[in-house]
Amino acid sequence: MTSPLLATTNKVMAQDKLAGSGEVIVQSYGGSYTAGLQQYVHEPFTKATGIKVVDIVADLGDPQVKAMQQAGKMDWDVAYITRPNYPLLQPTGVFVPVDYSLWDAESLQGVPQEARLKDAVVLYSYAYFIAYDARAFPNDGPKNWTDFWDVKKYPGARGLEGLAGRRTLVAAMRAAGIDAKDIYPMTDDKLDRAFAKLNEIKPHVVKWWTAGGESPQLLLNREYAMSLSPDARVHSAIAKGAPIKYTYQDAIQSSALAMILKGGPNTSNAQKYFAFINRAQIAAGYTRGIGYPSPNTNQFKYLPPELVKQLCTHPDNAAKCVLENFDWLTAKRPDGKINGDYVESRWIEWRAKG
Repeated sequence: MTSPLLATTNKVMAQDKLAGSGEVIVQSYGGSYTAGLQQYVHEPFTKATGIKVVDIVADLGDPQVKAMQQAGKMDWDVAYITRPNYPLLQPTGVFVPVDYSLWDAESLQGVPQEARLKDAVVLYSYAYFIAYDARAFPNDGPKNWTDFWDVKKYPGARGLEGLAGRRTLVAAMRAAGIDAKDIYPMTDDKLDRAFAKLNEIKPHVVKWWTAGGESPQLLLNREYAMSLSPDARVHSAIAKGAPIKYTYQDAIQSSALAMILKGGPNTSNAQKYFAFINRAQIAAGYTRGIGYPSPNTNQFKYLPPELVKQLCTHPDNAAKCVLENFDWLTAKRPDGKINGDYVESRWIEWRAKG
């Protein structure tokens, strides 16, 4: 057992390793996200290190980062770049390699290697799963995408995402009998099978939602019997009493990335910020405040068991998910097009048919 004196010494040493001065300029999404970040990460970071966090609100960091890079003046230190744009921006040298020597052992052990990229780290993970109205199916709700397509056994209106097609197409492929391990690459024959399956369910989709909050609200309003839904939005609705249930079986799991920007005014402080936000106890606070799980699985011991069981990163849930393959989605086809763009073009063409 660690003595109180040693524990205090270790804490002081950890703080000294990240101690500094000045500020770090960090992009975030605003609203409740930034409020949670300030409470659970930024204020503790400043208290522990002496470094002030300056919040910059932007829904998307990609266009601003591109503009700053072209102007030759980088005003931010940390930005969130979308997964599809990360491999496109990476070759330009706009991202600084992450200094993992600043990370403590609990962070390095708890954050999977695939979440610790050379010049980026996973900020949080999320999933899109089947959520359903528990009032419509009090005893036996849908368990997978085959059940979702079975309108005889599970009658009622369906909801699917209308803005981007890649997640809905994964659901359709699973309903068509394509194994989860065979979803990628999304070859034309698999896409054909997915669109044929979507033709079957299309008459039962009363609304193709385009904002994450729509699907749980429409479930609550009984306008949907079941829907493809973002997990954090559903968990939030359930916490407020919504009669919604869900399954992670064949959920589509993805993650958001954060990067340190080359030429930013406070690169050294940004490295310390990355090391701090990924500490297990801070990660646990982040997860509670934001609603999306940090990648550090060592946070689980600092969270209520009932919350841990809800997270898409919990091993039992993660094992059921289909992980979005951004290596394939962002790779070029023989014709020079990006795979993801090609998939979306076929989706738009299908949706335009009415």
